[in-house]
Amino acid sequence: MQSWTDYQNKHKDRFLSELLELLRIPSVSARSEHKADMLHCAEAVRQRLLEAGVDKAEIYPTEGHPVVYGEKLTDPAKPTVLVYGHYDVQPPDPLDLWHSGPFDPVIKDGKIYARGSADDKGQFYMHVKAFETMIQTQSLPTNVKFIIEGEEEIGSPNLAKFVSAHKDLLKADVILISDTSMLSLDTPSIDVGVRGLSYIEVEVTGANRDLHSGVYGGAVANPITILAQMIASCHDADNRITIPGFYDGVVEATPAERQLMAKAPFDEAEYKKDLGINQLVGEKGYTTNERTGIRPTLELNGIWGGYTGEGAKTVLPSKATAKISARLVPNQSSIVITEKLLNYFKQIAPPGVTVKAEEHHGGEPYMTPIDSKAYRSAAKAIEAVFHKAPIPVRGGGSIPICALFEKELGIKIVFMGFGLDSDNLHSPNEKFGLENFYKGIETIPYFHQYFAEK
Repeated sequence: MQSWTDYQNKHKDRFLSELLELLRIPSVSARSEHKADMLHCAEAVRQRLLEAGVDKAEIYPTEGHPVVYGEKLTDPAKPTVLVYGHYDVQPPDPLDLWHSGPFDPVIKDGKIYARGSADDKGQFYMHVKAFETMIQTQSLPTNVKFIIEGEEEIGSPNLAKFVSAHKDLLKADVILISDTSMLSLDTPSIDVGVRGLSYIEVEVTGANRDLHSGVYGGAVANPITILAQMIASCHDADNRITIPGFYDGVVEATPAERQLMAKAPFDEAEYKKDLGINQLVGEKGYTTNERTGIRPTLELNGIWGGYTGEGAKTVLPSKATAKISARLVPNQSSIVITEKLLNYFKQIAPPGVTVKAEEHHGGEPYMTPIDSKAYRSAAKAIEAVFHKAPIPVRGGGSIPICALFEKELGIKIVFMGFGLDSDNLHSPNEKFGLENFYKGIETIPYFHQYFAEK
């Protein structure tokens, strides 16, 4: 019987070619003009699943973008692995900062440059090709189900209804997700948790129209100035968040957990060099890895108002708007935090302006147990390929559906991410290493093998 490695080496060029085709589809869920692209991408995913060997693959419509489901059920006595991923991607803006077209994938220096290459088309496609490998080598030891959605980048607003309505369809023993990263190929790691998310938008309005800044400046409140002051008030001199009650219920990491995190290699000089900065900034009393993993944060994601075109226009703007997100840790509720954020900006509004604050989306933090069979299977699989035991780490990003899956389906999640934090996720020039892609395809079958063992 042909080995996994032989099959993968023989077909690796085809695996890559298929991924590049998916990356050429501009499946941006946040923009209505890409609705047809979303449908096109969903159909392409369904087709790839069928070609890989599932018994059936279907597209399920939702009130937003569709969900793609596929399955291969070989034996009810075998454990069932539910693979989750998403085919939607972040908007590519700002376009002028891309070295090549965001939807025209380019391979350079051993990396695939394209929007969605690491988040999450390249990563969920590793599972499709690993599954194909096991089918073609007649070595699939589990039942496998796929759920590939199209709204993760906008908070999965319609997935809860889908999961609730299809519990029997999605019944499984574990959920396997590759939408996270590892420290490096030299130092493999497994995320044992992801942070939650609260995302809001704040609009400040002054006068009923844009005004001449010479005629009215100094007499009328400037919404941009006011909004900047309001945002600046959210942190103190130690970079702690000042919003009342924000830290209520936050689970503090134990000294043992902080010691475990400290084992992860971290080169501060290289970190700063990669980002082009000369100083790291964050909450006092915590290391960089702790700030991005075990601590909640509040960040400004976008701000605009007034004249931003070429040249000068002396205008006192009528409105200013900001998008603001908080990353949450265990015991924080996105519903509670969102309410606190909205109330805070409404309450601190000074006379002379009105404030409108509204929620975009949110999600809960999630932790996976490291003593479970599923986690041990993932760690053993990584060690089999990388020849090193992976370090457990806490991821800084958010996957809104994690807590939902556990609540509705009653099963745990294991994260097996093969990207890197430096892959420019959500930024121009997103990339995914070819070696990371192939290592993922090589590793995933071992997870199924170890998870299936008695």
